[in-house]
Amino acid sequence: MLRKKTNGVARRPQRTSILSEVAGTSVDRRAFLRGSGLAIGGLAAIGAMGGTVTRANAQSAATAAVQTVKSVCTHCSVGCTVVAEVQNGVWTGQEPGWDSPFNLGAHCAKGAAVREHAHGERRLKYPMKKEGGEWKRISWEQAINEIGDGMMKIREESGPDSVYWLGSAKHNNEQAYLFRKFAAYWGTNNVDHQARICHSTTVAGVANTWGYGAMTNSYNDIHNSKAIFIIGGNPAEAHPVSLLHVLKAKEENNAPLIVCDPRFTRTAAHADEYVRFRPGSDVALVWGILWHIFENGWEDKEFIRTRVWGMDQIKDEVNKWTPEETERVTGVPGEQLRRVARTLANSRPGTVIWCMGGTQHTNGNNNTRAYCILQLALGNMGVAGGGTNIFRGHDNVQGATDLGVLADTLPGYYGLAEGSWAHWARVWGEDMDWLKSRFSDATYADTKMMNLSGITVSRWIDGVLEDKENMDQPNNVRAMVLWGHAPNSQTRGKEMKTAMEKLDMLVVVDPFPTVSAVMNDRTDGVYLLPATTQFETRGSVTASNRSLQWRDKIMDPLFESKVDHEILALFAQKFGFHDRMFRNIAIDEAGEPNVEDITREFNKGMWTIGYTGQSPERLKLHMANQHTFDRTTLRAKGGPADGDYYGLPWPCWGTAEMNHPGTANLYDMSIPVSKGGLTFRARFGVERDGDNLLAEGVYSAGSEIQDGYPEFTMQMLMDLGWDGDLTADERAAIDAVGGPTANWKTDLSGGIQRVAIKHECAPFGNAKARAVVWTFPDPVPLHREPLYTNRRDLVADYPTYEDRKAWRLPTMYASIQQKDFSQEYPIILTSGRLVEYEGGGDETRSNPWLAELQQDMFVEINPRDANNIGVRDGAQVWVEGAEGAKVKVMAMVTERVAEGVVFMPFHFGGHFEGKDLRGNYPAGADPYVLGESTNTAQTYGYDSVTQMQETKATLCKIMPA
Repeated sequence: MLRKKTNGVARRPQRTSILSEVAGTSVDRRAFLRGSGLAIGGLAAIGAMGGTVTRANAQSAATAAVQTVKSVCTHCSVGCTVVAEVQNGVWTGQEPGWDSPFNLGAHCAKGAAVREHAHGERRLKYPMKKEGGEWKRISWEQAINEIGDGMMKIREESGPDSVYWLGSAKHNNEQAYLFRKFAAYWGTNNVDHQARICHSTTVAGVANTWGYGAMTNSYNDIHNSKAIFIIGGNPAEAHPVSLLHVLKAKEENNAPLIVCDPRFTRTAAHADEYVRFRPGSDVALVWGILWHIFENGWEDKEFIRTRVWGMDQIKDEVNKWTPEETERVTGVPGEQLRRVARTLANSRPGTVIWCMGGTQHTNGNNNTRAYCILQLALGNMGVAGGGTNIFRGHDNVQGATDLGVLADTLPGYYGLAEGSWAHWARVWGEDMDWLKSRFSDATYADTKMMNLSGITVSRWIDGVLEDKENMDQPNNVRAMVLWGHAPNSQTRGKEMKTAMEKLDMLVVVDPFPTVSAVMNDRTDGVYLLPATTQFETRGSVTASNRSLQWRDKIMDPLFESKVDHEILALFAQKFGFHDRMFRNIAIDEAGEPNVEDITREFNKGMWTIGYTGQSPERLKLHMANQHTFDRTTLRAKGGPADGDYYGLPWPCWGTAEMNHPGTANLYDMSIPVSKGGLTFRARFGVERDGDNLLAEGVYSAGSEIQDGYPEFTMQMLMDLGWDGDLTADERAAIDAVGGPTANWKTDLSGGIQRVAIKHECAPFGNAKARAVVWTFPDPVPLHREPLYTNRRDLVADYPTYEDRKAWRLPTMYASIQQKDFSQEYPIILTSGRLVEYEGGGDETRSNPWLAELQQDMFVEINPRDANNIGVRDGAQVWVEGAEGAKVKVMAMVTERVAEGVVFMPFHFGGHFEGKDLRGNYPAGADPYVLGESTNTAQTYGYDSVTQMQETKATLCKIMPA
């Protein structure tokens, strides 16, 4: 799976081994404990793709019992089980979970090294603040009081929206839910997390096509695929264990693997067909494939007739994308796309997989919808082996999104509307008028702040720097809380530095200081609060396939770190709403909120996406009985969870007592709804322009309504004569929320869902997928040139949007694109992941066994470009972005990138425009490996629907350093 980076010939002097430096240090008690990790790290390479990771010790018998504890890897979203070996409270060894249907005894390099993440000595050890340019140790009490007093002062002077609460994809579900609830109690929608900058365009595009914005099938279901189409994703490095599932289908089904990527990646090395295309031309590429499918009549006409609306309008657009025009825009020969189209048509069901290569564009929502439409045209939806398998990046970015850590939703994707707030107020037992009083009473475009989408994390910089007269909130952002978030994962690094320095207060809550601590020149007003890792707490986490898994606590918090939900409780106490926020949640003697109580609270309210049936007890039962679940279908064969799908993938309808098995494959009508089947969701109305939007004569197995139907309400139950199936308690709960007008999303009893499913109907209706999204800027997905493009000949034909205001802020499009930057900045710059590191890289670059693997930040340059610039492999170069910011990195001369394109990974930080900032870190908390962040040189650009940042198609120039 993993390819050698060199041919064995030394190309440059090797650096001193990090391990040799560590081994040369003196050995105290803690170093001795870490020594047990040395063996683990050394064996990690041996066991990277399977194998026991443990310390060999035949000298003496164990002096104490070894306890094994199951947890889940905290890196990508595959959800690999980690089995920790614990002695006297110390985590001494680990194994991959052999029983896990996800990783089947395999780990990647990152997973094999997670013990060091928890026990690492580069972690923050105690609260600190910067004062007079120096880092000083303070107590938790002082930290909470000083930060709290400062925030209350800002709130009083500028309103609650002047404090930005940035959450995390590293929180477990319970902490994520609590974080969004906390922001509501503070009184702001200026809350967001990493999903905004990785898959927000996926969620928007997919949810607006067929109902839910998530992976439709699973990694395991790829075993059933007859073709695998990967675009803008590199699972071999970003999600290594997932590649085992891909290769299983490739080998057992002889499934052709098609990889579309501007760069020849380690995934592309496995491809039967590698399609290199110009960055930013995804829509054109997909339409070019569909041109051949429609031209030859290879589409699934019956599927389209019964289950899809708007395909005729898609055909009108696709007709423009002849092989000649497609090649002009994408660079891909028409004959190759014909071959791809024929392969997909002849190898059904096939799956489509994408990641951030497709999402991080100014028209990212167009890309994700185009991918979906390709599957609809082929009839590959709602079938095993088909679907859109969207690989999420962080371990709980799916869960944190579901739990509403977003600027535009509440938990469960309830929108920011009066009815949604009323629903959650009922769940919380909160007085609605009090909740309203927490928000600013300002109004913009006839919308109160409580119902106005907040500033996205991608734009928090502008929340600080923009003239407040141009903003849809009373005042600028004055305090920034980065809670489990690496700022170097965001673009416009130079402007971010300016924004950080302008803030009244910068608060970092994280196990590591992150580059937030060093990338600004502040001398005071910065606080570092040490949060624990997820291995020092317990709770649920949602994998990319929508399965929930339960992490057990491996060890007590190290040093003076605290679990995230206790830190939230401390702030709630300081702000005076602790008793309200935790009225349904027990607090232990140490002040930590009970995790299981938090799970049960969100179970009470998240009816929209079926987060209601996954009680803590059911999730723990699944973790304890992983061996009973089928490795492909994920369904338990016998045992205490018989019939359940592993992790109860949402929607898991109704209450836990209803015992719904979860839904492994979304929209599969061959299975009854009660057994995990589903239709497409009816969330777009029942008709459009006189056309029927409901399914035409097709329905899920056993359904008593044998046609399309709208979402369920109490009135619908009454019209069908099914209201008699409700219990007296269910009827009373429904009457309390409007009686006949109550619907399946706001019925806290779950009665409407239960009765609908009793008659084998989907609570959310039975509709057609929507190929045309009339509520988006481009109802039919269009190719639009990136803001910074070197193809000036295409700008007139495929222009970007006009400048507009979105998400409280002015957003530039045409005003940038109309300027020609390509003469001075002729090279396309794109970015992506490495197998060794994760996210912003703070934790993985602080792990010696991972840091050993990649010690230099680099830029990949095609040999022709390198020779023209006068750069040799291994030389230091400047990469300057089109807005003038530049980074100093090592050149890697390789044909992995095409001429005119360069690639940089985004996991590095700690250098800034050539300056090494190691001395700015708190003593002992600097990562082993530092480097420039590619996002320092990355430029402006945001998706027209979600404000996703543009990182895959900008411009730069390269000069010898």
